Amino acid sequence: MHFLYEILGAAWTLLVQSSLYILFGLAVGGLLKMFLSADYVAAHLGKGKIKSVFKAALLGVPIPLCSCGVLPAAAQLKKQGANNGATTAFLISTPESGVDSIAVSWALLDPLMTVARPVGAFLSASVAGVLENLLFWREVKMGVPLSLPMASLPMAACADGACGCGHEQLAVGLWAKLRQGVRYAVTDIWGDLAGWFFIGIAIAACITVFIPDDLITRHLGGGIGSMLLMLVVGIPMYICATASTPIAAALILKGVSPGAALVFLLAGPATNIAALAVLVKILGKRGVAVYLATISVVSVLCGLALDGIYFSLGISALATIGEVAETLPHWLMLTATGLLLVLSVPVLIHRFAPAGPVHS
Repeated sequence: MHFLYEILGAAWTLLVQSSLYILFGLAVGGLLKMFLSADYVAAHLGKGKIKSVFKAALLGVPIPLCSCGVLPAAAQLKKQGANNGATTAFLISTPESGVDSIAVSWALLDPLMTVARPVGAFLSASVAGVLENLLFWREVKMGVPLSLPMASLPMAACADGACGCGHEQLAVGLWAKLRQGVRYAVTDIWGDLAGWFFIGIAIAACITVFIPDDLITRHLGGGIGSMLLMLVVGIPMYICATASTPIAAALILKGVSPGAALVFLLAGPATNIAALAVLVKILGKRGVAVYLATISVVSVLCGLALDGIYFSLGISALATIGEVAETLPHWLMLTATGLLLVLSVPVLIHRFAPAGPVHS
C-alpha cells in the first residue's frame, strides 16, 4: 500500500506540472486545424527535391498527431500530389513533435530539451526526405498516385474520424471556426492522446518509485551505448510524443543523460511495429528502410550533440528539469489540472467504452 501511495503521489505531481501546458497545446492545435488549408499544404509539397521536403518537415513540427494519426494524413497528402520525400518528412516530424508535446516539454523538462526536440524532429525529417528524393527521384516522377483508401488504414485510433482524418464540414466565419477548433482540440486531438498520456504518467510514476538510480546511471548515463539502447526500446514501441515526455522526465531524474532521453523522444513517437505495414504501402520497402535508418542515425547524432552541449555549458539536466513549471502559481496549476480531468472523462469513456450491438 505504501508503494501505491508513492506512485499516486508521483503521478499527481507530473499531472499538475503538465496540465496547463497541455491545455495550451490543445488550443494551438485546434487553431492550426481550422486555419491551415489542406489544399494549400498539398500544393507546396509536390514540387522540388529539396524545398518541398523542408516545407513538409517544418509543417509537421507543430501539428499534434501521433504515429498512428499521421498515417492517414500523410496518405491524403500523397494522393493530393506530395512527393515521396515531402511525405516522408511529414511522417517523421509530425509524430516526433507538436505544439502539445513542446508545451509539455517546457513544463516537465527544461528549455534546452524543449528546443532540442523540435530541432531534432526537423533535422531527422529533412535528412530522410532529401535522401528519399535524391535516391528515388526518377521513380517518384514516373510513379502513379497513391491509391490507398482511407478506410483500409488499420488503426483503431483513426476510427470515427479521430486523428483529424475525418471529413468534417468546414465552418464559415471566425467564431464558427474557433468553436469548431475548440471542439476538434477536445474531442479529436485530446481524444486521441488522453489515454496514452495517462499511461505515460503511470509509467513515469512507476519508474520514479521502483527503478533504482544506480541501475539507470550504469546503463543509460551517456555515450553511444545508451543511445543505441534507447533506440532498441523506442523503435518498436507505440507511444505518442506527449505521453513520452513524462517518461523521459522520470528517466532523466533517475540519471539518464539528456541525449539518451532525446533519442527516446525522437525514435519512440516516430516509429512502431503496427504502423510499418502501412508505411510500406505509402513509401515502399526501400522508402521505409531510408525512413528507419535516418531516424536511427540522426536521433543518435542529435543525442550525442545534446549531451555535448550540456557538458560544454556546464548544465546539469537533473538540476534544471521541471524548473519552469515551479514558477507558475499553484492555484493556476490545480485549476488547469481540474479542467483537464473534466475534459478527459467523456473522451476516455468514448474511447474505451465497449461498442454497442450492431443492428442489421
